[in-house]
Amino acid sequence: MNEASSHSGDLRQGWRPATYYPDPAIKALDPRFEKYWLKLSAVERLATGLRWAEGPVWFGDGRYLLCSDIPNQRILKWEEETGAVSVFRKPSNFANGNTRDRQGRLVTCEHGGRRVTRTEYDGSITVLMDQFDGKRLNSPNDVVVKSDGSIWFTDPIFGLLGNYEGYKAEPEIDMNVYRLDPETRKATVVAEGVLGPNGLAFSPDEKILYLIESRGVPTRKILAYDVSPSGDKLSNKRVFVDAGPGTPDGFRVDIDGNLWCGWGMGDPELDGVVVFAPDGVMIGRIALPERCANLCFGGVKRNRLFMAASQSIYALYVNTQGAVGG
Repeated sequence: MNEASSHSGDLRQGWRPATYYPDPAIKALDPRFEKYWLKLSAVERLATGLRWAEGPVWFGDGRYLLCSDIPNQRILKWEEETGAVSVFRKPSNFANGNTRDRQGRLVTCEHGGRRVTRTEYDGSITVLMDQFDGKRLNSPNDVVVKSDGSIWFTDPIFGLLGNYEGYKAEPEIDMNVYRLDPETRKATVVAEGVLGPNGLAFSPDEKILYLIESRGVPTRKILAYDVSPSGDKLSNKRVFVDAGPGTPDGFRVDIDGNLWCGWGMGDPELDGVVVFAPDGVMIGRIALPERCANLCFGGVKRNRLFMAASQSIYALYVNTQGAVGG
């Protein structure tokens, strides 16, 4: 299914195709956003009928997108060439965040298994981490792979809160952010004391790690940390963005260092994607008729934004590219 985008004024009525360019669902809030906005491009809905879409990841060598449908215990596959949607994996162990490692293999956060896994070239699954200091992880949420091959992921308790996105259980360990060394397979805590660590991504030069604090008080926040020259430690924790009434979840960074953030919940006027410049100023918005949980860049030139939004998957061509690893 390919449709143009909804008009922001009709969000309460759900998806409605745009009838002209530029797409009225796209808004420049700052002149800096204009260079990224293709005026002859519109938001398209690629698929719908999911229960809670998360963790999109692009496979350029196969020209397909994978996306988690957490409560339905499946990972879906959308093919760019044909538009076909199929089941890539079921059951998925309540898979949430996905990414690729530097060898092109799928890395997945599983709520159900309380683990991070890697899918090998032959389709077999390797458990990368399911415990720390002898205690089970909570419910790994989102994951990125740095240029040195290290795997960084968040581990909140969201999948333990009920039997909808995981299995109800008591946590055994604090909510942390971990780094898994690619050579030694040793895991270290790189950030602790974060209230509900969620989405994370590196700046293009990997000198900054951005992290969503999704249970921040009184509001959600996007935090920023400096990455050590050795590439394995964080320091100088600070608030990059106070989300106010917004609900940032997952996000990715483009080659210019802008943050493209899934947003919404609570007010239809907030639902969609917002874009922050490297200085923390909100410069643009893509309105959707659903809350957007996560997104990624893909397509032949990595200039197509794929958005996992509640029950649907959307896409939009933009005039930038995703940063490598993002």
